[in-house]
Amino acid sequence: MKNKTLPLFLFIYSFILIVSCASIQEKINKTTKTGDTYWKQENSINFLVVGDWGRYGEFHQKDVAHQMGLEATKNHSSFILSMGDNFYPDGVISTTDPQWNKSFEDIYANYSLNIPWFTAFGNHDYRGSIQAQLDYSKISRRWRTTERYYSFEKTIPNSSEKALFVFIDSNPFDETLSRKSHSDLTSQNKEAQLEWLEKTLSTSTARWKIVIGHHPLYTTGVRRDKMLDVRKAFLPIFEKHKVNAYLAGHEHDLQHQKPEGFTHYFVSGAGSEIRPVTKDEQQTKFAISDHGFLSMQLEKDKLNVQVINFEGKQLYQTTISR
Repeated sequence: MKNKTLPLFLFIYSFILIVSCASIQEKINKTTKTGDTYWKQENSINFLVVGDWGRYGEFHQKDVAHQMGLEATKNHSSFILSMGDNFYPDGVISTTDPQWNKSFEDIYANYSLNIPWFTAFGNHDYRGSIQAQLDYSKISRRWRTTERYYSFEKTIPNSSEKALFVFIDSNPFDETLSRKSHSDLTSQNKEAQLEWLEKTLSTSTARWKIVIGHHPLYTTGVRRDKMLDVRKAFLPIFEKHKVNAYLAGHEHDLQHQKPEGFTHYFVSGAGSEIRPVTKDEQQTKFAISDHGFLSMQLEKDKLNVQVINFEGKQLYQTTISR
């Protein structure tokens, strides 16, 4: 005689399994846990911010990349912003330069990091060929940078509001850089870029405006008193057009500075080598010399920022409201 209870058991077991999996998937789709904080995925644009990283995996670059992969998986990050100095010490010379594999492709190999990379350019990139980095976009599906300065907009989920991301090339404005050792730096038209920036910010109706560049305007790192030329060029524009946040690298540390004015200033230049950092009682919200990156979640009315180090520890968290 056939066992009539077996089909019933299998039906009940399958039903329970399907319901459980659906419940788990719903939680994964809606929330992500970092520390004790849950972020609602359906309401935010999630992305990572890293700078000053290309060192053949050395100086904890591999460890930072590993943690970025874990964070991108948990947080369903949709793109990565690079703050420049992508390849040390002298950039790349072509699209077949060995550093593309040894400092980028083989290091950021986690599946979750195969998402668009939008990058600024740093002074070390200018020691090589900027054109080679632009041309690599024709080879790599995730390397999306095709201009020295550019912008794009993203729609914030569950809203009609936009977020504007603007990349500037801050190198021509740094008067401390040697024009002889940094290729084609003198041929860059500073005035044309400033006019473009003014137009881009003034014509945008985006609710959030985020600017990305290599050089920080405010820093308590080793270049604390050397960014005045860059600040002089861009600060009035940021304040005039109410830029919500400026993201930079150059300083090999992790910072959040909030001087007087509208804009918040973040430094994420600890993708590999780190250097000392101090604090300013008047403006420093956070500053640390540690290897790591930023994880950001942008919603309609707030920007959540987390600082995560190479061991996966959340060192700092803040929220900017709009």
